[in-house]
Amino acid sequence: MAPAAGDLAEQLLVAISPEHLQLALTHRSFAYENGGIAHNERLEFLGDSILGQAVTVMLYTEYPDLPEGELAKRRASLVSSVALAEIARGIGLGKHIRLGHGEELTGGRDKSSILADTVEAVIGAAYIDAGGEAATALVLRLIAPLLTDPGRFGVAMDPKTSLQELTAKLGRGAPSYVVTESGPDHSKSFQADVVLAGEHIASGHGSSKKHAEMAAALDAWAILQAGAN
Repeated sequence: MAPAAGDLAEQLLVAISPEHLQLALTHRSFAYENGGIAHNERLEFLGDSILGQAVTVMLYTEYPDLPEGELAKRRASLVSSVALAEIARGIGLGKHIRLGHGEELTGGRDKSSILADTVEAVIGAAYIDAGGEAATALVLRLIAPLLTDPGRFGVAMDPKTSLQELTAKLGRGAPSYVVTESGPDHSKSFQADVVLAGEHIASGHGSSKKHAEMAAALDAWAILQAGAN
């Protein structure tokens, strides 16, 4: 395992073996270009389940007065590709991912779908090596930044609406989205560009048009919010 991945293991504060961490960081594009070696999708499947359970229990425990519908909305926002990609960017996960040449050339290290899937794979690896309690603790550490910033949490729940509200507040008009797609039918990827009064503000990537627009809206919101402060 590369030293950089070792640094990531220390940052995560959980005992993941070098072999399982490397597997969690191996995207299928890298695997296919290197003789069909194992990739992270099985760990991603496992991590998705651990993530959902940990977030559900946390919300149920920490927000005893919230009705079921509101709990469901918050859970959906915290386990969404947009939120997980934001978490991944916060810990610099993208630079550690093993990508195929094609994904590397098309900005795969910052694609929300790839980042989100890798976060889930890392959680799965933590469960395999350190057990359920440690994996749950990792999930809670990863989502903590969203929970401690109410404004950011609200944006992650509905970034397109939050961006529209912010642009109206700033007197910038309504944002529009230009979406392009690439890749074969069985593995399409989408890029959304946020345009405001003819000016390109931010881009986002995802495995669907919706996810790409949400990722772009979140980035655009962060850029405009920073400029307004």
